[in-house]
This record gives sequence, structure tokens and C-alpha cells, in this order.
Amino acid sequence: MRSTVLLLLVLRLAATAPHPLTPLTAAEIRAAVEILRGSGYVSPSSRFSLITLDEPAKEMVLRGAAVPRRAFGVIYDRAANRTYETIADLSSSKVASWKEIPGAQPPVGEADSAIADRIVRADPRWREALRARGIRDSNSVLTVAWPAGYFGLPGDDEGRIVRVTPYYSGGAQNYYAHPVEGVAAHVNLTTGKVVDFLDTDRGAPISRENAELNLSATAPFRQAPAPLQITQPGGPGFQIEDGEVRWQKWRFRYALHAREGLVLYTVGYEDGGRVRSIMYRGSLSEMVVPYGDPGGAWFFRNSFDAGELGLGILASSLRPGLDCPQNCTVLDAVVADESGNPRTIPRAVALYERDAGIAWKHGDNTRRARVLVLSFLSEAGNYEYGFDWIFHQDGTLEMQVALTGIMSVKGVADGVHEPYSHLVARNIAAVHHQHFFSFRLDLDVDGAANRVMEMNSSPVPAGPRNPYGGAFTMDMTLLDTERKAQRRMNLETSRRWIVENPAVKNALGQPTGYALLPGENSVPFLLPDAWVRKRAGFLNAHVWATPYSSSEMHAAGEYPYQSKGGDGLPKWTATDRSLDNRDVVLWYTMGITHNPRPEDWPVMPTYIAGFKLVPWGFFAKNPALDIPVGR
Repeated sequence: MRSTVLLLLVLRLAATAPHPLTPLTAAEIRAAVEILRGSGYVSPSSRFSLITLDEPAKEMVLRGAAVPRRAFGVIYDRAANRTYETIADLSSSKVASWKEIPGAQPPVGEADSAIADRIVRADPRWREALRARGIRDSNSVLTVAWPAGYFGLPGDDEGRIVRVTPYYSGGAQNYYAHPVEGVAAHVNLTTGKVVDFLDTDRGAPISRENAELNLSATAPFRQAPAPLQITQPGGPGFQIEDGEVRWQKWRFRYALHAREGLVLYTVGYEDGGRVRSIMYRGSLSEMVVPYGDPGGAWFFRNSFDAGELGLGILASSLRPGLDCPQNCTVLDAVVADESGNPRTIPRAVALYERDAGIAWKHGDNTRRARVLVLSFLSEAGNYEYGFDWIFHQDGTLEMQVALTGIMSVKGVADGVHEPYSHLVARNIAAVHHQHFFSFRLDLDVDGAANRVMEMNSSPVPAGPRNPYGGAFTMDMTLLDTERKAQRRMNLETSRRWIVENPAVKNALGQPTGYALLPGENSVPFLLPDAWVRKRAGFLNAHVWATPYSSSEMHAAGEYPYQSKGGDGLPKWTATDRSLDNRDVVLWYTMGITHNPRPEDWPVMPTYIAGFKLVPWGFFAKNPALDIPVGR
């Protein structure tokens, strides 16, 4: 009976024939899990770390070929401490592949946190550490299970590891404001034991100051600003047809990926009656947040939020008028939970238009600009991250990352000042840290055969060629191999990069291209031989370029959890492959150094950073000339 029902479900799914890049539906997730459970591969102790669309081959998608619907899964067998990758073919209701990934640890999940909580609460050292700090009711303490990383310490090589830190709740919702300082447990989830236990800094008090964020705690309120209504009486200016978004000559698809968050697909721009390709796939490939405190309860706090947590699985439900403008269209997303059940995240993605200032102006000739924003928010523990893909009418594609939420803080005694943190409230210091975001940009500028050029500007030396001291030039350099393409930013030369198509020329005979214009950035303060730096080898350059490979998706490798490093971009580029006239993938890492201030407490004002992809010889002239007057 079960097989008959499954066959009918598969036939029904096949009859609808969605676009090859359409995310898995709830029905498809159920079908994939049913296939896997019926195969005998999945054990009672298995959990589904990831179930997502197995994206078809790029060349098949681009030529519009029929492809089978398949689900890609990462399965973790907790009892055996083994990780498997699998593909369930929904069209044939069979397991297409199943393989073990030796030594791999999938992202931490709710089950890991629950198990770790039980283990530490059963340890007498945990209870003693709390009593020594005046806490008699252990239920008033909440635990946070941090990804353990790898530091070459005893126990790091055996089993699945987390590091647990406590926070005093006492009924407070913002328990992050009340750390129990100096307590950290190194927990092996596989053996169910505490490997190592730290109990220091007993003199650091637990802050009792009010740091709540609810209405009563933040009152009295200032005078409300004058009403501002954002309305579109005729409805939104975009259309979604068969999953494709169309707006002001832009065409693209999107998905909310459980690991990466928002993913853009098949981005193009209509020009001269045809849609010209710009980018096949764009997403956040990885991020890491290293903290600068070397103390025993802090050195391990270096989360890879995409690969160790999953940004999409942590997506927040958006509320029009609060999390996005009043005129936003909110769209649901479906992910799979650890049991393999589909979970709908209501209003996970927002799509809306907003005013963007002056598009261009000279004299009395002015055009008003508008942009289309595709947005989502991810609550990764104490921090919230917003990611906005912004489509401009002039062909610019912008990414903005918004950072807010609650800083990671430590308890400090009165009069104590450390170089690794900054006092933000009485007995509360926020630790200096950095945020690094690595974006994978599979650009297909007028097709897949591209190359990467670097632009550097410099002053002309004094002499006959520069008699008045103001001359400067811009030089273009071809980055034709992977090693040459490992580049850092340079403010002195206003360094930028262009992905161009040498076979397609604009009206002036120049190759058509798109340029990466960086915004704010930073260099890592992690030492070159630090374990975190080894695991996040993508930090060694701001820009990398690789020839396209469907197996090279995440800058730190597929499984950064407990990795010893060396995977991802450093590994792939070691062969120094050619990049000239190839299907090129551009990788860009953006860094933000956060030196905390009191104004960031108890919740951080939103901080925005980003970059732009701008047309560089892609058009014959300003593509926004045709914006109607008054629009």
C-alpha cells in the first residue's frame, strides 16, 4: 500500500513539471524522506541534517532540457557518528546515490543542543560552578551549545563535539545580557561525556541590569514621527511567472536554501528585445565570526554561521511594516527539519519596490529611481543578519548585509578593563570581533566564456608626462590563472575587478563586462597559523576566481564543523587552473571589524555593508535613460 501511494505521489509531482531550479515542495520533501526510509539506509538514530533540491547540471538548465526532480540530503547517524550524502530520485522513487563522507560533521542542530544541555546538567562540576556564583536554581540558567571548531586539543578528534556556556535567565527574555562568566564545558555528544570543564573568573558578577527589549522596558517613547504611508494603488510593479521574477527589464529566479539563505538564479537584463545573461547563480557561500578574546571560555567562539548552523533554516518570519516596508510582498519557504518533516517558514522572503533617489539629473532633466529588493532575515543565535539583493534600473545588482541583534558579552568585575573587549554596561563588556562574508558569484556575462580583469589606478610620476601633478592612469591586468586571481583590496590603487566576455563587444568595440565594486572591508586579525584561519582559508584573499565546478560551492568546504582546515578555496585553487575564456566563478569576501561601543547595547543599531556588481561596457549607453518622467 505504501509503495502504491508513493508511486501516485511521484506521478502527480512529475505531471506538474516545475522549472528545474524550483525549490522542493513540502510534498517532494515527504516523498524524498519516504524513499530514503524505505531504502534501508536510514537507521532509527539518523537525523536529516539537510534536504534540498539536487540542482541539475548547469548546461542542461541553460539549454532547457528535461531533467528529473531529485533531492539532495545530508544524513547523520548519531549512534555511529557517521555522515552520509544521498540523492533521492523523485521521478523513479529510488535512491540514486548513498555514500559516507569520512570524518565529516554536519551543522549543529536543536537535537545537539538538547543533548548537550542534559549532559552538562548531570555533571556535578556544572552544579558546583553555578552554586559558587550564587545560583541555587539550575533551571534559571540556560545553555548555549557553540560549534566546537578544532584546536588540536585532547578530545577534538573523537566524536561530535560542542562547547557549552551558561546564561542566567531569571525570567528575562534577553538572557544574552546575563552571562555566567568563566564557565565552559567541552562536551562529546557521541560518548555523552564532558571532556573538559572550565571554571574560572568566579569574581565576575552576573549582571542584574535590565536589558529587556519589550515595550515596557523601552518606554517612555519619544514623540512618534509624522505618518509615512508607502502604498502602490495599482499593486506591485513586478510579476512572478512560473517562479521567475520580472521587473523593469530584470529577470531572475530565487530560492531560500537551508544552508546559504537566499540564492539568485539565472539573472538577466532585457536589452534590445532580448534577455542578456549576467549571473547564473549568486549566494552567500560561507561566513565566519571570529572573536578576539583568548580566554578559556572564549577562544572557541568562531562560528561558521552558514556551514555550522545554516542561515536559511534560521530564517525569520517577516512582518510588513516592521521587518520590511508596508508595500512588501511576503513569500513562504519550505525547509526540512531534523526528523525529515517539511517545515513551512511563513513570510520568509520579502520582495518589494522602494524609492532610490535620483537616477540621473542635469538641469531640469531629472529622473527618479526605484529599486527592487529581495530580502530575508536570519536569526543566528544572538545576532540577526539581513541579506538584501537590490536590483537597480541602471543594471546594477547590489548586495547589502544588515547586522543587528545582541552582541556576545562577558561579565566583568567593577574596574576591570581588558584589551579584548569594551565596557558597554555595568559589569558587561562586549568582545571585539569580526564578521566575514564570502559570496560565490557565478557570473555569465553574455554567456559562460568569460575572463577576469583587474583595474588599478595610479598617479603618473612627476615629469614631462605629468607637468602639473594631476595626471593618473588606470591599468588593466588579466588574471588568467587561479593563483593570479587571489587578490586583496588596495585603496591606494582603487582596485576593482571586471568579469568580461572577450567574444562579445559593445558599440565601441570593447568587451562587455560586469565589475565588482567593493564597499567596506577589513583584513582578518587571526594569525596565519591559527586553527580558525586554517579552517577559513578563504580569508587569505578578498577575491578569488575559479573555473566553474558544481562540486565547489562553499568557500570553507562542505563540512567546516570540526574541520582541521585546508578545504574549500585553498584546496581547489592549488592546481592553478586556467581562467582565460572559461566559465568563471568570482568569490568575494567582505569583512567588518566590530569594536563595540555603549551605543550598541542592549541591542545593536542596524549596521549595513555591501558591494555592487555594475555593468562595465555591458550597455551602449546609460540604460536608465528611458525611465519615464516622474517615475
